[in-house]
Amino acid sequence: MISNEILFFLWTLVVIGGVLAAFRNGRTALYGVIGVYIILANIFVTKQITLFGLAATGGNALYGSIFLATDLLSEYWGKREARRAVWFGWVCALGYLVASQAFLLFTPSRDDFVDPAMRTLFSLTPRIILGSLAAYLASQTHDVWAFHFWKTRTRGRHLWLRNNASTWVSQAIDTVIFSTVAFVGVFPGVVVVQIMITTYFLKVIVAAVDTPFIYLSRRIKPRELSEAAAAGAGEGTA
Repeated sequence: MISNEILFFLWTLVVIGGVLAAFRNGRTALYGVIGVYIILANIFVTKQITLFGLAATGGNALYGSIFLATDLLSEYWGKREARRAVWFGWVCALGYLVASQAFLLFTPSRDDFVDPAMRTLFSLTPRIILGSLAAYLASQTHDVWAFHFWKTRTRGRHLWLRNNASTWVSQAIDTVIFSTVAFVGVFPGVVVVQIMITTYFLKVIVAAVDTPFIYLSRRIKPRELSEAAAAGAGEGTA
């Protein structure tokens, strides 16, 4: 049987690969992957797993990869597009909250056997999504600001530094806010602290793993960037 640690590493590669595939298809695809990932992360976070002997949640890789998506938008399309993507993801999460709670209002048929499971899953949704909305907006806003801060300070050099420095602090902000709102009172205090530590540790791992991928992005720029660069070069030689 494959260990959770190996599965987590493989899953992280798949999730990051999804971000890079979206990047290859342009900024609209990156918007889409942010929306999909934040909804899936808010579903998967309800599953508690053990990694390296510590309590963790199932949404870490997905959520951590959203930071790679916004960093790619920041790097290639600028701060304005990254901020728009942050708000797009926030609206997607809010839409999931409203839809999941509205769906529970339907009276199930006599033969329905899935309703109890859905109620178990979605009954946790309001608190989780409220924590996610607050944490996501605060951490992603900081991430976009910090990415451009480090880009300016390093004069556009050291991509690895701005990618990781912005993400590490942003992930700490996200982890503290989300875990406090979503889990305090649900789990014992010791477990909540353990989840905070493990979640942050895993998000740092995801940030480290995605560093080679953000460099790889320079080799697989989407067509819209290549065409824009070619047009600029053509105007310069005209």
